[in-house]
Amino acid sequence: MKLFHLVLWRISLALIVVLTVWAGFFYMAVVEEVNDEVDDTLEDYSEGLIIRALSGEDMPTASNGSNNQYYLYEVSESYAASHPQITYRDEMVFITEKSETEPARVLITIFRTEDERYMELVVYTPTIEKLDLLRAILGWIIFLYVLLLLIILSINIWVFRKNMKPLYVLLKWLDTSQLGKKNEPLENTTKITEFRKLNAATMAFAERGEKLFEQQKTFIGNASHEMQTPLAICRNRLEMLMEDETLTEHQLNELIKTHQTLENLTRMNRSLLLLCKIENGQFADTRSVCLNDILAHYLDDYKEVYAYRNITVTVTTDSSFCVEMNDSLVSVLVTNLLKNSFVHNIDGGFIYIKITANTFEISNTGEKPLDRERIFERFYQGQKKEGSTGLGLALVDSICKANHLKIDYTYVENRHIFTISKQNSE
Repeated sequence: MKLFHLVLWRISLALIVVLTVWAGFFYMAVVEEVNDEVDDTLEDYSEGLIIRALSGEDMPTASNGSNNQYYLYEVSESYAASHPQITYRDEMVFITEKSETEPARVLITIFRTEDERYMELVVYTPTIEKLDLLRAILGWIIFLYVLLLLIILSINIWVFRKNMKPLYVLLKWLDTSQLGKKNEPLENTTKITEFRKLNAATMAFAERGEKLFEQQKTFIGNASHEMQTPLAICRNRLEMLMEDETLTEHQLNELIKTHQTLENLTRMNRSLLLLCKIENGQFADTRSVCLNDILAHYLDDYKEVYAYRNITVTVTTDSSFCVEMNDSLVSVLVTNLLKNSFVHNIDGGFIYIKITANTFEISNTGEKPLDRERIFERFYQGQKKEGSTGLGLALVDSICKANHLKIDYTYVENRHIFTISKQNSE
């Protein structure tokens, strides 16, 4: 979720809570104020009636032309003792003057006369309809809420976009900048101190990254040339020693083992350097390449190797699988998959290759599955295979990631299945 949307969501949620609570308190305050005014009127009216009753004056008629009505009757002493002297409550009562039932505020007063009799006076007057009041307040609250919400959100959107503009400029620059390429200078003038510091820190970090990238690139280039030369010299010298007729059989076997180890070291060094170059994006030159053509070019050579272990190869082509990729990386990708299908195969096994417009699938027979979680890790080999450096699938994975391809591994019916598919670049 974007920061902009998160802020708006939280502001809206907070407003809903605040306005809902405020509406509840506002409704209670209005009702309390109305009841207080009505209660004062009822108290004055009740007090006048009680004075007239105690003084023996004639009581007014129950229907006196107003909406106020009363009932006066005698109650028992036990009743008077078990009920409060003054009680306020809301009831629906029949208004004689209007001949209809309306909500009313009722005041009940119990008092004692001079002759020790207990009287109960019930006075009531029509009041506001609480449900109508609630609906009116609710309607206005909703209107007020929508109006306030729109105004507050509009202000927040304007303020947020205005103040956060330097951040979006910086993010856009970070999205377009790449190590090893000539990037546009960051033009992000702002008066906000935090953003100025962020711009400075980003530029300093980018400059350090460029320096480290160039140093690493130089090291990889030097290592690529300087390390291969002494390795080649060592191999040549071992080969010359192996031609010496005075060597014993034991000495010759030891030299052969040393030569094989040196060959493995040479391949491993070459693979590691290639991995570093891929991860550093040093294969920027790309063109449209079809894996069908690359496969056909290398498959003839590998068929001779496969025939050594009686491995059968079957190729099914539905369409051309074409990608934008560097020529060298395509060759490394295909040859490593072909080699892997040989190394992890069984004698007399088979290799199936299926190519569609969006997938390149290569599968081979195998005795047991590989660890799916670790199969693309460097130097992971599962069961040790002769001639394997443990870097082939790591190279394949790095090439796929660098070129927006996805590689999956599954093991079904005693078959190792590797599937390369296209995916959209982020």
